[in-house]
Amino acid sequence: MKLSWIDIRNVGSAKDAILQEAIHARVDGILAAAPEDLEHLPPTVKKILFPQDRPLPEDFGTADVVVVDPAKHGDPVELAGRHQGVEFGRYVEITDAATLEDACRSGRTDKWSLLYFRDPTKIPLEIVIAAAAGAKGSLITVAQDVEEAEIIFGVLELGSDGVLMAPARVGDATALKQAAETGVPDLELVELEITATAHVGMGERACVDTATYFREDEGILVGSHSKGMILCVSETHPLPYMPTRPFRVNAGAIHSYTLAKDQRTSYLSELQAGSKVTAVDIHGRTRLVTVGRVKIESRPLLSIDAIGPDGRTANLILQDDWHVRVLGPGGTVLNSTELKPGDKVLGHLPTEDRHVGYPINEFCLEK
Repeated sequence: MKLSWIDIRNVGSAKDAILQEAIHARVDGILAAAPEDLEHLPPTVKKILFPQDRPLPEDFGTADVVVVDPAKHGDPVELAGRHQGVEFGRYVEITDAATLEDACRSGRTDKWSLLYFRDPTKIPLEIVIAAAAGAKGSLITVAQDVEEAEIIFGVLELGSDGVLMAPARVGDATALKQAAETGVPDLELVELEITATAHVGMGERACVDTATYFREDEGILVGSHSKGMILCVSETHPLPYMPTRPFRVNAGAIHSYTLAKDQRTSYLSELQAGSKVTAVDIHGRTRLVTVGRVKIESRPLLSIDAIGPDGRTANLILQDDWHVRVLGPGGTVLNSTELKPGDKVLGHLPTEDRHVGYPINEFCLEK
């Protein structure tokens, strides 16, 4: 889980509304310049004091963390020795090689490092993240907006431990919190037993090409119904007549559901460059991947019916061709056209119905 901090020092007349939104959205920290701005905040949020252009106050009030600029306030390690019970962080503005080294040193040794990179390139942040790998402290990087925050959370795959952002309007704090929740929950996969297969004629199917490499035991979940999906494997495994395409899943007919971000479903026909889909491995571990392209073409289609241990069912319609594959128990790669009743595949059986992709508990019959 990444940390979301908001900076209320210069938010203007919307300050009270932004504070209430931030508390409701459960952001992790609120940063202010004066102790009195932190006094009435609830214990659910970390209170950060940063008197950047002011002298260090004698009384830190209710602050949990005090961020200091060493050139103006003194060394945070020495300050921590004089103020028991208060955590101190170091502010570093990275403008050149010397300040970059300061940031790397802080990342390795300080409990909190608040980093402001003057230039828009993320290469210096990559260097700091690499230098601080394995350290116990936390890197908090200043972002100008939510879009930059999303990039910062993904730099060098590890990302910054947190982001500090000054909201420009009501809604930004919630968006930052959502950006910080970059992961998707793992899923429970079950063994489904094939009950029937049928050639169903021509239709449009979608190949989902992503901007990442899939692992051999990984694919995306696809199904005709929102309550039953089968794990379709990527083209990571060798095939005759063509090279492997480890970024691609030959996923299914265009009406099919797959899991996207925020636990929503998307139709395969809706996906486009920049969309997010959930990659799932045979253990149910998940990660969000970015769609680079969707190829929709007319092909013969094959319908596959399966049933779970509790009697719930799933259906998958995909291209009727031997090289289109799904995953079975233990990561077994199964050619879809060779599936027969009694064979086992891996799938997921959600319990919620769906409305515009969102899970909802309501009556919904899918046939």
